[in-house]
Amino acid sequence: MLQVDVSAQVRKNTGKGAARTLRRDGKTPAVIYGSKNDPLSLTLDTHSFTKTLLHLQRRNAVVNLNIETDAGVERRHVLIKEIQVDPIHDTLKHADFFEITLDFPRTFTVPVRYTGKARGVEMGGDMIISVNEIKVKGNPLDIPDMIEVDVTPLGTNEHLSCQDLNLPANVTLLGNKSKVCVGIVTARAAVAE
Repeated sequence: MLQVDVSAQVRKNTGKGAARTLRRDGKTPAVIYGSKNDPLSLTLDTHSFTKTLLHLQRRNAVVNLNIETDAGVERRHVLIKEIQVDPIHDTLKHADFFEITLDFPRTFTVPVRYTGKARGVEMGGDMIISVNEIKVKGNPLDIPDMIEVDVTPLGTNEHLSCQDLNLPANVTLLGNKSKVCVGIVTARAAVAE
């Protein structure tokens, strides 16, 4: 799983007026919450945080928040829970972070990408993709960014199920393991479906 560093400052002023002032000054209000600590109001630099979000492109990532406090810099590991965007100006309005521990298993949704050209497709069959993402459970840093599946060896009327996916040793697949992810069918069978 990706890890990115983000700098933040503790925010003392809260409310709509204070948030508008922050946004005018190029800052984004944020909050961090979790099971261990009380919620904490933060301020992020909008420009650098936007660049970080573009780098992530909606992928699973652990954000290492470096929070500047009166006592120094405190580091917390968080997941992005919600990003609020102004629909008219397309600017960041607010960010919510959920604090996690890196050694506690969690559930994540991971995209599945199919590569190669199946033998069955070259012989006139059609490739039917049924699963584009799967749910897995594991420690955050053990979760892969994406599951790649090579479909080249698949012939006509052959398929791969979820249990055939290549997952890291510490990650378990959730849901129906016998569900078909991708299959190659003849043209007549594809028309019938």
